[in-house]
Amino acid sequence: MIKETLVETETRMKGAIQALEDDLAGVRTGRASPALVDRLQIEYYGAFTPLMQLASISIPEARQILIKPYDASSIKAIEKAILASELGLNPNNDGKTIRLNLPPLTEERRRDLVKFVHGRLEESRVSIRNVRRDIIKDLKEYEHEKLITEDDLKKAEEELQKLTDRYIQQIEQTGQRKEKDIMEV
Repeated sequence: MIKETLVETETRMKGAIQALEDDLAGVRTGRASPALVDRLQIEYYGAFTPLMQLASISIPEARQILIKPYDASSIKAIEKAILASELGLNPNNDGKTIRLNLPPLTEERRRDLVKFVHGRLEESRVSIRNVRRDIIKDLKEYEHEKLITEDDLKKAEEELQKLTDRYIQQIEQTGQRKEKDIMEV
């Protein structure tokens, strides 16, 4: 029973890490990345659709994103969504493709992005701790119902703390990598 609980814990913690990495992929660094725009929601025939389903996204140069819509009629909707997004980029539309030129980040903008990343890191740490809290509650319930012994509870709590520490460390490493990418000129 404890083993299954710890496996569930690890699955939930991995999910929190994956959510963080997906979230940080969309944070702009000095280089172009398809992750900046691939989840952008485009209003296409009345439904919101991720850009990656409507167009191919490539990086022809270090600071440029090239978007080739599969359907040329969606180009205006894509352009509108980019302008409305928080990216702060001006799309260049030639009728068939959209080019996004990424200007170099200013020092102030880099610092703002690092603050944003730190906020996301803290949210992930809280998420990991919430998983730990929920599992401890479950384990204490098992002990109360005499499904496990007090010694089993202590051992499980120690294992849970090791798991928590390991995933918090992963969050820190992910944050350091992203911060390094952002501050790189």
